[in-house]
Amino acid sequence: MTQDKTAIRNAATVIVLRDRLNDPHVLMGQRGATAAFMPNKFVFPGGAVDKEDAAIPLATQLQPICRDRLLEDVEQDLTHALSVAAIRELWEETGLILGQKGEWDMTPPADWESFAATGHVPAAHPLQFVFRAITPPGRPRRFDARFFMIDADEIASDLDDFDAACDELSHLQWIPLPKVREFDLPFITEVVLAEIAKRAHDLTPPDSVPFFKNNEEQNLFLRLKGVGPMTGRSH
Repeated sequence: MTQDKTAIRNAATVIVLRDRLNDPHVLMGQRGATAAFMPNKFVFPGGAVDKEDAAIPLATQLQPICRDRLLEDVEQDLTHALSVAAIRELWEETGLILGQKGEWDMTPPADWESFAATGHVPAAHPLQFVFRAITPPGRPRRFDARFFMIDADEIASDLDDFDAACDELSHLQWIPLPKVREFDLPFITEVVLAEIAKRAHDLTPPDSVPFFKNNEEQNLFLRLKGVGPMTGRSH
């Protein structure tokens, strides 16, 4: 069956912060010039949830506060699938492992064979849910993206070894947080980075999560578990 490219797909994006307390750097890469979505832009690793993600075992689960925020303004519980998608996309696009040493209790599907071969089981407890945004109408692809921040100290592999990465992102690099805006960024990435800059030195998950809710009727900037609509703005 042909996929409806106008449908809004659930997605997970991963923001990895390194040396966050002293000299914070963020991991980013550049999308290809021929990409249908955000060509040439520097972005965080991430992508759409796959149907297999809901069945992948996790060594550890999301923190309860993050799970609670993810359950707001949704039609179904996607907390497990989103956690798995974030870890899978990080592995596929950067070759970095977010997991714990252990044996799988199932035969890993094709997308997970290389990850499982490293001797790790994906672990979700380091993921902190920090932002949510729905791509505005009229774009070639639309996603309901949940942004997760993790501390690079939680990565189980060499932070400078990207050899296992696929070729979806080029120029993978750790960029000093104050210099990120010198790169060609999508609008929403700039918004998220502003939020991350405020939270770089805070190791706890946020009490409320910003949510750009774009649909055919209105554009709202909400706070999940916050005071509600803050401002209406168009992207």
